[in-house]
Amino acid sequence: MTTIDDVLQTVPEPAGADIRVEPVHYDHEGTDLLGVLAKDAAIAGPRPAVLVVHDWHGVNEHVEARVTMLARLGYVAFGADIYGADVRPGDDTAGQVAGSYYQDLPLLRARATAGLERLRQDPDVDSARIVVIGYCFGGSTAIELARTGADLVGAVSFHGGLITHDPADASAIRAKLLVLTGGADPVVPDDAVHAWQDEMRTEPGVDWQVVTYAGAMHAFAVPGTDAPDHGAQYQERADRRSWQALRVFLAEVFGEEAAAL
Repeated sequence: MTTIDDVLQTVPEPAGADIRVEPVHYDHEGTDLLGVLAKDAAIAGPRPAVLVVHDWHGVNEHVEARVTMLARLGYVAFGADIYGADVRPGDDTAGQVAGSYYQDLPLLRARATAGLERLRQDPDVDSARIVVIGYCFGGSTAIELARTGADLVGAVSFHGGLITHDPADASAIRAKLLVLTGGADPVVPDDAVHAWQDEMRTEPGVDWQVVTYAGAMHAFAVPGTDAPDHGAQYQERADRRSWQALRVFLAEVFGEEAAAL
């Protein structure tokens, strides 16, 4: 079975790099939040940055692996904490915790904004070039942050729930959007994808794209997920392809040379 460490090793540390991965406490209206920041200290000066939002289990080793992978690619990466420093739910309570934020989208957006502002404060971040990405719950959060009109160049959802809004608020979106979804995901079925696309079509100025991976269930990019009876299972092929899609997207929105991929 593919592990998180296996995925981490698909992006080797560059020669001469000095990758630092550190916990970071920050605050949102009195709630202590605990994220994880990764960067290559061998690189001088501001650079593009990626905000990473966790799935329904909160900030964990999967988030740490992804921010490390992004730091190895030369970005500053920050794993934001939506729940709070002391909230890291297990399988038995994760759905309830995540659900409370789905029922309070203003709070969800505010916590994501707090993570974005903490990332923006880092002196090594080029504040004009920031992308938000997220997995499952975090994928939904990434799109919700974009809906606030946040100053982002991109937002990427990995098998995230696609929440539609009535009335539509797509006109506030400034970021380019990339939705990476599973073709066999019962949590985000075709009807949900189509409804979200229809909402995006109400605002022709929004730049969006959807990529669907055949046979991929929910959580296809979270190693260790193996609950096909509940519609969730890791798929190495979809994980590999979606990561490459992310790299191409980042190169585009950050204005980098594709040859560097």
